[in-house]
Amino acid sequence: MEIEVLVVPDCPNEKSAAEGLRRALDDIGLGDTAFTTRVITDQAEAEQSGFTGSPTILVDGRDPFAEPGRVAGLTCRAYRTPEGLAGVPGLDELRQALRAAAGS
Repeated sequence: MEIEVLVVPDCPNEKSAAEGLRRALDDIGLGDTAFTTRVITDQAEAEQSGFTGSPTILVDGRDPFAEPGRVAGLTCRAYRTPEGLAGVPGLDELRQALRAAAGS
C-alpha cells in the first residue's frame, strides 16, 4: 500500500494528519506501513495530483475522502467528521479507509 500526505507549505494540519494516519495504521495492524509527505507548491501540481486542499491523503493514488465537485487548489481542507468539520479526517474514518484499501 502506498500512502502519501499532500500539504501546502506550512500547513497547520500537517502534523495532526501524520499523527492520525500513524495511529490508524497502528490500530489496524499495519504499523510497519510507511507513508510520505509531499509539499504542493503550485496550481499545476495541485491539478496533476488531485490535490483538493491541505492535507490530502492519497492511498494507492486515490483520495478516499474525495467529495464530488471539489476542484484542485492550494487551499486548506475541511473534513466532515462525526464531531463536525475538522482540519483532518476522523480516526475512525481513517481506519475505515485504510482497511478498505488493504482489502481487509
